[in-house]
Amino acid sequence: MGDWIPSASDTQLQRWPTPSHGDYTITNFTFRTGETLPELHLHYQTLGTLHTTTSDEGRTTTNAVLIMHGTGGSSDNFLNDDFAGQLFNAGQPLDASRYFIILRDGIGHGRSSKPSSTGLRARFPRYTYEDMVRADHQLLTEHLGVARLRLALGTSMGGMHTWLLGGTYPRFADALMPLASLPAPITGRNRMWRKMIIDAIRTDPRYRDGEYAVGEPPLAGLTTAASIMLLMVSAPLRLQREGPTRDAADRWLEDQIATRVRGMDANDLVYALEASREYDPRPGLSRINVPLTAVNSADDQVNPPELGTLEREISSGMKEGLGKAVVLPISEDTRGHGSHTIAVLWKKYLEELLDKTA
Repeated sequence: MGDWIPSASDTQLQRWPTPSHGDYTITNFTFRTGETLPELHLHYQTLGTLHTTTSDEGRTTTNAVLIMHGTGGSSDNFLNDDFAGQLFNAGQPLDASRYFIILRDGIGHGRSSKPSSTGLRARFPRYTYEDMVRADHQLLTEHLGVARLRLALGTSMGGMHTWLLGGTYPRFADALMPLASLPAPITGRNRMWRKMIIDAIRTDPRYRDGEYAVGEPPLAGLTTAASIMLLMVSAPLRLQREGPTRDAADRWLEDQIATRVRGMDANDLVYALEASREYDPRPGLSRINVPLTAVNSADDQVNPPELGTLEREISSGMKEGLGKAVVLPISEDTRGHGSHTIAVLWKKYLEELLDKTA
């Protein structure tokens, strides 16, 4: 998921380059369900210039970085002081004058094809994470000319895509960095809260099997969705600062729920959450043959560290010495699940990974 709790960043004196926007259309894209879409539109933003090199093995690309957003998010989520301001400026780990940075809108998100933008609503193909990764690979190789990635990095859902990308296309990236994610199926509480949201929306009388009237969205279902997501992605220390008194907590909550509901489309959200239903990167972990650093935070309720899943799956599924698990300790600066886009918390691990794979 994206970081649903807005932050007040320090003023950034340097600014990253203005990204270039682009679109790519895949014709007759076939989904895992067997459904097809005559035209699948994928939107993306890029910063920097793609570099290539030629050797006895042929032509390859050397500086492409793919960054993948979370559920309900888009490429815009990374263009802020907390992320781009820590990574993309001159001298920073992903300096846009050195790297070709690709921020794409995954299927069902942002400006790419989704239920609300195509007019298909609940007739939109029921995509999965595997479909999203396959479409990304086509975008990169067939349209952007990327033969190999220097780095694939993803947050939340994008982190799960990073695990899948590494196992599905094992020679496509030099380094992998999944953030706020686990290399295991969506089960337990992580499945339960998703189903709560899906059921709340679908049982709202206004939902009308996805054919809700313009201007009459299923507000009760969306309000429940926003409330559940807020609790799941938040951190107690941060919420205590936002609501130090009863009245302050009530005002902040009311404002947050209203803001989030305004930015939601019911079908888009249901589809985005259901896309995780078949997620299981474990069969591909043994095929990952490049260094991977996974970073979670101890206050992440979506991926609770007490389950031990991250360390267990890396140990049992990956080749020895390739996978590294990092769990950030709880602090005044961590933001629960939303720590994934606060780059100052984890960029030293990114620097270590890039140095290791240089």
